[in-house]
Amino acid sequence: NIVVDTSPDFRQQMLLTNIKKIGAVLYTHDHADHVHGIDDLRQFNVLQGGVIPVYSNEEILSSIQQRFAYAFLPKPVENAMFRPSLAPNILPDISNYEFMIGNVKIVAFEQRHGKSVTLGYRIGDFAYSTDVNMLPESAFEALAGVKCWVVDCLRYTPSYSHSHLENTLEWIKRVKPQQAILTHMAHEFDYDTLSTELPAGVFAGYDGMVVEI
Repeated sequence: NIVVDTSPDFRQQMLLTNIKKIGAVLYTHDHADHVHGIDDLRQFNVLQGGVIPVYSNEEILSSIQQRFAYAFLPKPVENAMFRPSLAPNILPDISNYEFMIGNVKIVAFEQRHGKSVTLGYRIGDFAYSTDVNMLPESAFEALAGVKCWVVDCLRYTPSYSHSHLENTLEWIKRVKPQQAILTHMAHEFDYDTLSTELPAGVFAGYDGMVVEI
């Protein structure tokens, strides 16, 4: 299992989906709503009896390590997992950088999130793009031919750091995935109303959603 981000409700998500093992964590960026469930990785250290590798670029990982330094200390002796035990893996700042986790090929691509950079990830025919308001051409190259794309869509009106509905639908027209799933939606959207407004193949995401690729 490969997890993207550890949000504050991470524990509840893992319990609801009955996840018992985590092979790696990919971080998109260092904002609190995507990181502050990091302490709940500890129980997976206990269950697995080992360190969990985490991946992102140097800037993002440095920020996370500064705030949660204890989680990146050497593994406690005798498997006494009284804190998370994580191993940082720094991805180079290269557009569309390819790397492997086990036998799974992953492509990390850069996105703009206001003034900051976030990472999108492509895993086979699946891609994940949250917290983004501008995609460079290199990101569209990474997304070419993807079958399922989970993509940021905050609200109806433009935002400083997130994509809005009209913009996201334009991206989807360009990428042409078989299915696109909107994520990071704010309270301005009503789920049932939005679902009736979306074109074929585009869906509003929800907690616990399961997608088969």
